[in-house]
Amino acid sequence: MPDFTKKDSDSTIRPRTGRDAISAVKMSERLTADVDAWTEAHDTVRSDAIRQLVELGLSATPSGDTLGSIRRGPDEIEDLAVEQIGQLLDPSLPTAERERRIRGSPRAHRNSRMSASTCRN
Repeated sequence: MPDFTKKDSDSTIRPRTGRDAISAVKMSERLTADVDAWTEAHDTVRSDAIRQLVELGLSATPSGDTLGSIRRGPDEIEDLAVEQIGQLLDPSLPTAERERRIRGSPRAHRNSRMSASTCRN
């Protein structure tokens, strides 16, 4: 079997043919099935469907719904964090203990950070 990892010193480099490069894409079975469904709906082949979907994705403008593009105030961020932490806590904890774990520690840390930052100025 030939060793394709070694390059011969006298090997010639193929001239460009003017064709686009071929790229391999690794996709999950679910994503492949979704692409194949899109392919059938648009009467094309998988490689063209992937290219078209990538072009569509790259040309799309980000919507305001994505978390990365929304500007949130500190109170809104804290509310979201409280909601997420509350979902992680054991539901059998008493309400007072849940509140202490959710609100007690972060506020104490936040206040200590704020006082430390004002001391540096």
